[in-house]
Amino acid sequence: MESELFGHVRGAFTGATSDRVGAVEAADGGTLFLDEIGEMKLDLQVKLLRFLQSQEFMRVGESKIRNVSTRIVCATNRDPQLEVREGRLREDLYYRLHVVPVSVPPLRTREDDPLILAEHFLREYAKEERKEFDGFARDAAAAIVSYDWPGNVRELQNVVRNMVVMNSGGEIPATMLPPQIASLAPGGGSLESAAPQMSSTLHPADTPGAMPAANVPDDIRPLEDMERDAIEHAIELCDGNVRMAATYLEVSPATLYRKRAKWHETDAPADLG
Repeated sequence: MESELFGHVRGAFTGATSDRVGAVEAADGGTLFLDEIGEMKLDLQVKLLRFLQSQEFMRVGESKIRNVSTRIVCATNRDPQLEVREGRLREDLYYRLHVVPVSVPPLRTREDDPLILAEHFLREYAKEERKEFDGFARDAAAAIVSYDWPGNVRELQNVVRNMVVMNSGGEIPATMLPPQIASLAPGGGSLESAAPQMSSTLHPADTPGAMPAANVPDDIRPLEDMERDAIEHAIELCDGNVRMAATYLEVSPATLYRKRAKWHETDAPADLG
């Protein structure tokens, strides 16, 4: 890892057959991104700290001091303060790096991002595999925004890539998603949702003190129906762009995806055969 960061000269160690420029030197005048900084061993943390303090370094096996001007950006999926307390991250290195902290919340706290990212990865992987996909069906979209994504973006990437590799194209329904995600779709994302179900409806006339149904004015409609009309009309005016419609309606796109998936399930004819 020291060679990866700072480079080496020929003969510095077995296998060093030629001089090599390290990441620090290659990033001179630019930015060096160090991912998972908490995984770095303590002896290398000392050398990194020395470089951060002076912007000077030596290649492995060399005595010449080199200077660079490099911006450093680091990332970790662990709690850095906990790592410091438990001795896995040097405290002086932590404070040297902790100049402009940026906390990136997990996907489970960002309601709309999973679907936006899923659509992006679908386009990318479909292009790689030379396949044509028509996006996610309503039930699949609703399941994606409802799932917690404990593995964050890497889990989302894996799920989308698997769907692209295992399917030939077209629209992606919830049944193509892994079971733990598909189960969150309206109807559970399975064929069981097509089974007829018994339900009981309480009519206004059956409610004590309610206005008889025959006397309800024609221009009064259930609030749920009015909401659906407003949403569908907004999406139509936006040429099918759900996110744009959500912006105008001042609601989350995830809310519209869930509602439309629920309506689609309700409208689907039950198989009585």
